[in-house]
Amino acid sequence: MRDGRSRRKRFLLPAALALAALAGVSLGALLLDARPAADRAFFAGEARALEVIAHRGGAQLRPENTLAAFEHAAALGADILEMDARATADGVLVVLHDAAVDRTTDGHGRVDALTLAELKKLDAGYRWSVDGGRSTPFRGKGVRVPTLAEVFAQLPGMRMVVEIKPAQPALAEAACELIRRTRMTRRVLLASMHEAVLAAFRRACPEVATSMGPGEARLFYVASLLRLSAALSPAAQALQIPYAFGERVLATADLLAAARARNLKLQVWTLNDEARMREALALGVDGIMTDRPDLLLRLIGRGKS
Repeated sequence: MRDGRSRRKRFLLPAALALAALAGVSLGALLLDARPAADRAFFAGEARALEVIAHRGGAQLRPENTLAAFEHAAALGADILEMDARATADGVLVVLHDAAVDRTTDGHGRVDALTLAELKKLDAGYRWSVDGGRSTPFRGKGVRVPTLAEVFAQLPGMRMVVEIKPAQPALAEAACELIRRTRMTRRVLLASMHEAVLAAFRRACPEVATSMGPGEARLFYVASLLRLSAALSPAAQALQIPYAFGERVLATADLLAAARARNLKLQVWTLNDEARMREALALGVDGIMTDRPDLLLRLIGRGKS
């Protein structure tokens, strides 16, 4: 319990301090200057009231962050594919969550220490299992770590959340170049846990949707608690947060209302439990990230037999 309180303090304190600083400025001036989030094509046209976001392609159904996972999630009817991006030693953007390849492949070492050719020799389905390792149905089946360009080329009709994992703004610029070159500007939302990466991407690719970074999300969350969110001008189009933080549910009706008033989509992660999914559905969030898109699709009546 004490650890949970400490984590909540670390989550909320920076934003509370920032809002205290805001309180020293004329709130009226802030309200006059504040603007809702700008529209982006990612959320135009085909966006649903509730969007099913396949986390890492549906990591409990197929080897995570692989074409096998993304193609399966697309076939199930997921609305959005979520994935992680890093760069190899020779500067190619690849789709892999961890800094090292050990957990998900039969290889060893850091991604940024391996060339693309070395990475492509690894079996990305080697360790995937649904029964604690007793069976490994994708081992030796030719599942490889894909490049981000390969994912775009294989599934050009899907919308995708691409999270840049390292704190390297140069990767944001490389991602922007790739997104534009492959004509995916309307189909990608760029995410990162690093504010500098998001800032660099927004400068390079202002036409592409982004999610809030941790600092932006904390600030917005506390502002909504204090009924001050109308004074903020979000640079992002999506507020992506954990559904709960410890024992505290973060996604509330008040937060959802505040997000929508600023033209933000509220998307929560990562829900694999049916009861929690039902709670989020009842709240009316705009998107749910899940490792079990099949389960969520069944709950909302879109499951395929």
